[in-house]
Amino acid sequence: MRVLSYLVVAVVSLALGVAGTFFLLRSRVSPPPHEMGPSVHEGVSAPPTDSADHEGEHPQEAAGKVVYVSPARQQLIGVRTAAIERRPLESSIRTVGTLAYDETRVTQIHTKIAGWVERVHVDYVGKLVRRDDPLLDVYSPELVSTQTEYLLALKARSELGASPVEATRSAAEALFAAARDRLRLWDIPEVEIATLERTREVRKTLTLHAPFDGIVLERNVFGGQYITPEMPTFKIADLSRIWAFGAVFEYELPLVRLGQPVEIEFSYGAASRKLQGAITYVYPEIDPQTRRVKIRAEFENPGLELKPDTYVTFVIRVRGGERLVIPKEAVIDTGVTRYAILAHPNGYFEPREIEVGPPDDESYPLLAGLEEGDRVVTSAQFLIDSETNLQAAMQSMIGMPGMDMPASEEGGMEGMDMPMPSEKTPPPPEPPEHRH
Repeated sequence: MRVLSYLVVAVVSLALGVAGTFFLLRSRVSPPPHEMGPSVHEGVSAPPTDSADHEGEHPQEAAGKVVYVSPARQQLIGVRTAAIERRPLESSIRTVGTLAYDETRVTQIHTKIAGWVERVHVDYVGKLVRRDDPLLDVYSPELVSTQTEYLLALKARSELGASPVEATRSAAEALFAAARDRLRLWDIPEVEIATLERTREVRKTLTLHAPFDGIVLERNVFGGQYITPEMPTFKIADLSRIWAFGAVFEYELPLVRLGQPVEIEFSYGAASRKLQGAITYVYPEIDPQTRRVKIRAEFENPGLELKPDTYVTFVIRVRGGERLVIPKEAVIDTGVTRYAILAHPNGYFEPREIEVGPPDDESYPLLAGLEEGDRVVTSAQFLIDSETNLQAAMQSMIGMPGMDMPASEEGGMEGMDMPMPSEKTPPPPEPPEHRH
């Protein structure tokens, strides 16, 4: 008997809970704003429906589309709206980048003869050298013998140049030209060849000079060292122009093109300004781990202020032309669809499904769902959206079998103490006409 009594109490409690819940839901849904007035629905309420305005549409579906929010409630929850307008789309792609040497401006210095290093003029890595600055002096017995041969050919040409025999004159001239070409092929400067002709003195060493202004990246020679033609002596890089590498995701790749302007931003010292450059190459492969595509841009570096291997912010400016746009904060993304809360006049709001494109920094390009001039909610739209969904759920419950409750003559439900509207309080404005 004790178990049976507990079971009866539980069943009665459950029934009372279900009945109380239904009465509460019925009290929120049944009295429309135009019957009960703002004193009943202080905040968000269902809009009145007119069968003439929604001919052919289910009344529950029509009521679930629009919700009324009183001006006092809008001010309390902070409702703000913005207009759908046309303006130029300007977005930016920001990614981490690094600076690097311009690979087309890096060279290695080799001698074309074997010999011993007599003196090294550039004796440490990182030194700034100018064009034609001496790098090293090398002694080569082969070079000394070639200079001697050149002086003999020069003497023979001067002595045999007046010979009446044509073959003799031609042979002397050919010998002189061969000796001179040999010196040139060994990269002997024309100035040194002219000095050799003027002084008629053989130089013991050959001096290698810098081909352009740059920074010494590698030094592989020391005094007294024996070097051969295949051995690199110095590696020099020209830093007057520098490369910057960045990476973009696969979906951003259609927005990137050759010649597109880019910027690099720094976070240190005097280089905190932005530098302008252009994209010069988009690499053909995608990194399988990061799913990014590597891109390269070139920047001028006249003061050699930019340092290779520096981390920078790589900024690509993207311009998409004039489009119809909607603010980012107005778009509600469910993961499957996107929609916005359309603000009608007189305090009525309606959720609208929309289609948008890739966003810029502040807005989405609007493809479908709204028109130019429409106003959408940009703040507190989630509160309005939740009320709309709750209203639709209550409307669907009213039509369920066994859920209808008799209403009193005043329009409320029996057993519910519903306040009557005040005579001095005007009803809320009529809801907007739905657009199909």
